[in-house]
Amino acid sequence: QVQLVESGGGLVQAGGSLRLSCAASGRAFSSYAMGWFRQAPGKEREFVAGISRSGGITNYADSVKGRFTISRDNAKTTVNLQMNSLKPEDTAVYYCAGDSSRYSPTRREHDFGSWGQGTQVTVSS
Repeated sequence: QVQLVESGGGLVQAGGSLRLSCAASGRAFSSYAMGWFRQAPGKEREFVAGISRSGGITNYADSVKGRFTISRDNAKTTVNLQMNSLKPEDTAVYYCAGDSSRYSPTRREHDFGSWGQGTQVTVSS
């Protein structure tokens, strides 16, 4: 399995931006569809964005569409999440996840077998 480590979280004011990064090591990164999920206090973990193995297919949760952008660099074995126009409701722990079974990302948490430890994002109003 690929090992995943997130970075880039922090505290930002509403309307601001953050860029999360996920560094992968281990087995071939390019054979994984990748996703970002988040979990707010007292809530279940939810899908945020996903990207296919080659990077050509992306999908987003409706709540972040138009504000967040997922990208990947297979040569550097990283996947990024650019978050703009942040809102207080974006506050959560953000997780990077990998799915080695599918070319394109799903939105189902249980399809992803590799997970990072998470990075905290806090958006103040």
